[in-house]
Amino acid sequence: QVQLVESGGGLVQAGGSLRLSCAASGNIFRINDMEWYRQPPGKERELVATITSGGSTNYLDSVKGRFTISRDNTKYTVYLQMNSLKPEDTATYLCHAKILMLQGMVPKQYNYWGQGTQVTVSS
Repeated sequence: QVQLVESGGGLVQAGGSLRLSCAASGNIFRINDMEWYRQPPGKERELVATITSGGSTNYLDSVKGRFTISRDNTKYTVYLQMNSLKPEDTATYLCHAKILMLQGMVPKQYNYWGQGTQVTVSS
């Protein structure tokens, strides 16, 4: 069993910064892609940022230059540094990880989600 636990959300004024963390724990063989999604109130969930196991990153156009995704493979943790926050960044932020677990001697990939952390940006 694997758990993803997020932290770091909160209320911030426009132009401010927050750093989100998401730590995975459990019977982990290896973690492939780690991602941050967000779901604004009344809207669809969208992919914000992705980081591969090798450190390659990709971002939603609206957050490029403001958000930075990083990971610490020794701690099974992914981070999202959010700068120059805007009211439209208000959402529940969720981390997602593609985690390899051993089934006998064979690694098999599973998708896991965190519980979400609320980010509210006031104007």
